[in-house]
Order: sequence, then C-alpha cells, then structure tokens
Amino acid sequence: MPEAYIRPRSLEEALQALAANPEARPMGRGFFLLGSQKYRGPVIDLQDLGLDTLRREGNEWVLGATLPLQALLEHPDVPEAWQALVRRAAPYPQRAQMTVAGSLVAADGRSLWAAALLALDARLTLLKQGESAQTVHVGDWLPLRAEWRGWLMTEIRISQVPQLAWEVVARSPADRPLLLAAVAAWPRGRTRVVVGGWGDAPRLALDGPTAHGAVVAAQNAAYDAQDHLASAEYRREVAQVLVRRCLQRLNLVDPNDLKG
Repeated sequence: MPEAYIRPRSLEEALQALAANPEARPMGRGFFLLGSQKYRGPVIDLQDLGLDTLRREGNEWVLGATLPLQALLEHPDVPEAWQALVRRAAPYPQRAQMTVAGSLVAADGRSLWAAALLALDARLTLLKQGESAQTVHVGDWLPLRAEWRGWLMTEIRISQVPQLAWEVVARSPADRPLLLAAVAAWPRGRTRVVVGGWGDAPRLALDGPTAHGAVVAAQNAAYDAQDHLASAEYRREVAQVLVRRCLQRLNLVDPNDLKG
C-alpha cells in the first residue's frame, strides 16, 4: 500500500499536492498501482479532475491524461488504425484501466502506444504550480521523463493529418513485441519512422521530408538492440522487414530500397 493517498477535487489542488510531494506519482484509474507494485510512496489520484475527455480541436485530437485506452476503441470517430493499435497494445480489461498518459509515463521500449505517439510527433501539455504551462514534443520528453518529475501531464495532442502504420513481431499474439515499427506519413511527404522492442523507450529512426533512407535508418537504430530476448543482428534484420511493410501500407517507397 502507498504511504499516502491523495485525491484532489480540482486541478489546482492536484498541482498543490504535487508541489508538496514532488516524488508522488499521479495515478489514473489505478494504473500506477497495478504497474508499480513495489512502489510505496505517496500517490495522487486524478480521477475526479475531468481529465478523461476526448475532443477535436482543428486538425488535432486532444486526449485528456486520464482517458482510458478503451475509450479510443469506443469512440465512433477514432480511426481504425488507432483502434487496431490499442487492441494490440493492451488486452481487455487492462486497457480499461490503463490511461493514455499513464501508459506513456510507464512505457518501455516494447510499448506500441509510445511508439505510435512518437511516430505521430504527439505533443504533451505539462503543468506545475508556479510555472507556465509547457507544451513538449513526446520525442523530447520520453528520454528525459525523470527530469519532468513534479510536473503533471494533463493532455496529449495528436495531429489528424498524418497516416499511421505499424507492425510487430512477438512470440505469440498475446506477447509483448520483440520488435516493433511505427511509421507516420504526412500528405506533403514528411515521414517519421520509429522502432522498438528493447531498452527504456522506442527510438526515432527517421524524421525526414520523404521516406528516403527509412529502411537503412531502421537498421541503424537497432544497431545495439541486444538483450536477453533477442540479438541485435536479429532485430536489425527484422526492423527492415517491418518498416518495408509499414511503407507499403502507406503507399510509400524508400528509393534506397528499390531493387534493380
């Protein structure tokens, strides 16, 4: 059990509680308690703050921090690619407990959810008492998560403009990925390629004006992908296959990958 349980009734109360307990962990729908069973420090329960919303603003989806992953499946306007991704990212009933922000905060390199947000260049809104609100790209935030302790994530913004494709390889359909790839493509050509399956977070392999070099970039990103589950050589070979599949699904071609 945590040493202290705090359940604020307003966002201001939550920021005050976090300022008074900088090491406290914000909690949405019990996810951190389920995912961090050894943690015994204070927790701040966010479920009464109305942060479980999903709305559109212009060409962006705005996901409240405590929105359950399951809500993305149930919303009639959410693209099928997202729905399929959520189904693969977590089984039910876990996705009914896991929130969009909590899943990102707790993500490791095998997180398909984090990989998709990184590919889509999602932006995070972070608040801290006495500080101006900060908007941070997920790619800048992921490797520095520990430095943002004491800040409260309130929403995730995802552009509706790019298309997303993803692929995973796992020992079984129910297992977490040994390797994953996510590719986002914008109408004017911008392409972001992410690979993962090892380490602390998925890796951005490419952010370019076209898909040129995507396959080689994916291989390079997996250069040191050795762990107890798979060799780096295996992951380098599979990474190129998965990225090719993603490019094909998006009707993209990497010029470097054309066969003579």
